[in-house]
Amino acid sequence: MQFQKVAILGVGLLGGSLGLAIARRKLAEKTAGYVRREASLVACREHTLVDEVTMDLEEAVRDADLIVLCTPLGQMKVLAGQILPHLKPGAIVTDVGSVKGGVVAELEPLFSSAGARFVGSHPMAGSEQSGPAAAMEDLYEKAMCIVTHTPDTDAEALTAIETFWQSVGARTLCLAPDLHDDLTSRCSHLPHIVAAELANYVLSPVHPVEQAALCATGFRDTTRIASGSPEMWHDIVASNRKHLLRVLNVFIEDLQEFYLALERNDMNAVIEFFKTAKTRRDQWQQDFNRKRTNDPPEKS
Repeated sequence: MQFQKVAILGVGLLGGSLGLAIARRKLAEKTAGYVRREASLVACREHTLVDEVTMDLEEAVRDADLIVLCTPLGQMKVLAGQILPHLKPGAIVTDVGSVKGGVVAELEPLFSSAGARFVGSHPMAGSEQSGPAAAMEDLYEKAMCIVTHTPDTDAEALTAIETFWQSVGARTLCLAPDLHDDLTSRCSHLPHIVAAELANYVLSPVHPVEQAALCATGFRDTTRIASGSPEMWHDIVASNRKHLLRVLNVFIEDLQEFYLALERNDMNAVIEFFKTAKTRRDQWQQDFNRKRTNDPPEKS
């Protein structure tokens, strides 16, 4: 048993799923959850997401070997400051945030000053659903989880966090925080912006009423992630603004090239656009399926 007590701060989709996975795999003697609302308290108990759930932050983190921050990015620094006086010496703290640069830069020295060790994490798993009732015990199985490292990261804590995520079924990859933010700006954050704009534009009330009736499974699948939490995505976009500005600029330039090809009636360029996309996407899907089906969890 690696941990005697794991504290999960924020027991929604990600935190609740983590609690279920820990219980299923018997990875801790006890799990404690911290929530801010009475309704979340009731839901956590109803779905048995953790062993104990409380609205008392000190009680949740007391004697915890591992603390997982599962709150929105904008709340993490304040929450970290609140738990500092109550941390067990040598405790390991991680998070599930979708942006790592700012979080790691702020929290790593903060926790180190209190005798604790921080390692940033980002499990690439989720859903457009949110809240404790959306939790799933298999959410992290076969998912990729990024674990970040800096020159100041404690080596023992880094290994412990990699092992922890692998123990709940994830595959791990160790990256520097800024590289993580660069890569996820393209493959995670940009798609959400595109899906949100499709929903905003196609479903705008300025279009004829028949427009929405014609939106079928292709539109549904392409825009699914637009139903994610606006508050969460505000925090992600604000935190990864530097990388997203550059990525959006390139993306808009690429769309402009397609627009110009269409305007010129250059059908060779149009067919090449679709052929390239199909080839790249099909190859990615093959690799993705192979890794999820055959590969053991990756150690960095």
